Amino acid sequence: MAQLNRESFSCSICLDLLQDPVAIPCGHSYCMSCIQTHWDKEDEKKAYSCPQCRQTFTPRPVLGKHTLLAGLVEELKKTGLQAAPADRLYAGAEDVACDVCTGRKLRAQKSCLQCLISFCQMHLQPHYDIPAYAKHKLTEPSRKLQENVCSRHDEVMKMFCRTDQELICYLCSVDEHRGHDTVSAAAEHTEKQRELEVSRQNIRQRIQDRERDVKMLQEEVEAVSRSADEAVEHSQKIFTELIRLMEKRRSDVELQVRSQQETEVRRVKELQEKMEEEITELRKRDAELEKLSHTEDLNQFLHDYPSLTQLSEPTDSSSITEHPLRSFKDVTAAVTEVRDRLQDLLGKKWTNIAQTVTEVDVLLSEPEPRTRADFLKYARDIRLDPDTANWLLFLSDRNRRVTIEEEEQSYTFHPKRFMEWRQVLSSESLTGRCYWEVEWSGFGLRLAVAYNSISRTGSRNECGFGQNNKSWGLDCDTDSFSFWHNNVETPVSGPRSSRIGVYLDHRAGILSFYSISKRKNMTLLHRVRTTFTRPLHAGLWLRYLDPGLTALLCKLK
Repeated sequence: MAQLNRESFSCSICLDLLQDPVAIPCGHSYCMSCIQTHWDKEDEKKAYSCPQCRQTFTPRPVLGKHTLLAGLVEELKKTGLQAAPADRLYAGAEDVACDVCTGRKLRAQKSCLQCLISFCQMHLQPHYDIPAYAKHKLTEPSRKLQENVCSRHDEVMKMFCRTDQELICYLCSVDEHRGHDTVSAAAEHTEKQRELEVSRQNIRQRIQDRERDVKMLQEEVEAVSRSADEAVEHSQKIFTELIRLMEKRRSDVELQVRSQQETEVRRVKELQEKMEEEITELRKRDAELEKLSHTEDLNQFLHDYPSLTQLSEPTDSSSITEHPLRSFKDVTAAVTEVRDRLQDLLGKKWTNIAQTVTEVDVLLSEPEPRTRADFLKYARDIRLDPDTANWLLFLSDRNRRVTIEEEEQSYTFHPKRFMEWRQVLSSESLTGRCYWEVEWSGFGLRLAVAYNSISRTGSRNECGFGQNNKSWGLDCDTDSFSFWHNNVETPVSGPRSSRIGVYLDHRAGILSFYSISKRKNMTLLHRVRTTFTRPLHAGLWLRYLDPGLTALLCKLK
């Protein structure tokens, strides 16, 4: 703010704080001595002008000290602002100096391409006031004005030699550049500006494309991350369920084995107890029989013998030969078999899982083709489907060329045939990455891609390529291009060409059209980024009854 105040109370002649400030009739203020000196030089003209607005006064105004301004200036001086440097108004080492100023030069505000001189604000004023200077071209201050002067003829170089690609003066054009392709520098500037605008459009288009790519890749990163999180969460859930199932099966097997163990141990112990009781009884009987064997009384011996020799039925010992743990070997074998099968299954399935993971593809993982050689890697041999051709279309060159006939062709009725509009689709459906080229002539061709479900009968918006949400098309006329989708037209700029390349990346949702020169140079005309939900077919629409209108699907392989 302090700097602004100082400028507001500075004299535009001496560039310092006002000394004895006066206000002239137009309202501008100056130092008394500065404006008097300025008007002294104009005494002969008897017209006195303001150095800033150039307003003239007759007679010479009588000046008196502006007391209010003088008071304000004194207040500014008390604040020390009179020490604020006025040097910034003078040209420094990095500035362009005024060529008219004498002594210490002021900073130039403009350079004149006709005068080849740079002017400060004060010395520039005549270029605004004097009609003779009205057509002079003013630019930002430049140190390179002398570069516009021909070193050979000392003339301003206002011509341009397209043959040698250099600026020249008029004398050069009739001297060493005689016979060359020369134009005015202004005409060349206009042409270069036109080319510059095309280049800028291409750059802006590329910026938009890259911004879309970045956005799409960011969306893809988010989608991949989201999908990976879901896959990890799902796999964790599945493996947790498997672990729980295995734990339950382990617990079940353990429970069944322990239960069976308890049953078998109980049975064995019961059998063991019976056998031990039988052994005790048999030993008792053996002792009785031994005692009987020593009896000398024959009658007593014969009397006791029948009862002592009669034994009870022995305990069934056949189960003793079956070891109670033998049956659990089958359990071990069964569990081992389950383990082996799981290992085998997981081994095979794990290979599939690992391969599936490595096959996850990020959108645009492969770079988009840049050269025609790159595009030709995706070339498709596309042929037209006669069953879809309108009655007035004639197919030839093995269904690669289409022309218009005055009389209807003898096609049989087919539900896929376009009835109202002169259109035809390709036989092949297009997915993945595809590239094809169309050679055309005449007036009114629309190149297109469309879903096979597009209507074959009905209104233009129902059937026409580019007139609905089932198709996309590029109009090719003799003097313009335009892109159509869902009945919305988008103007397209680019070099005219009789050959158009079409590139489709179905998965990435990219559809691009290229102008191809005779030298096979490719220029992008228009690119679409969308989402394709079904396979596409190449399409051609011959919009006008032009007998010279023809289109050929080029054989690229």
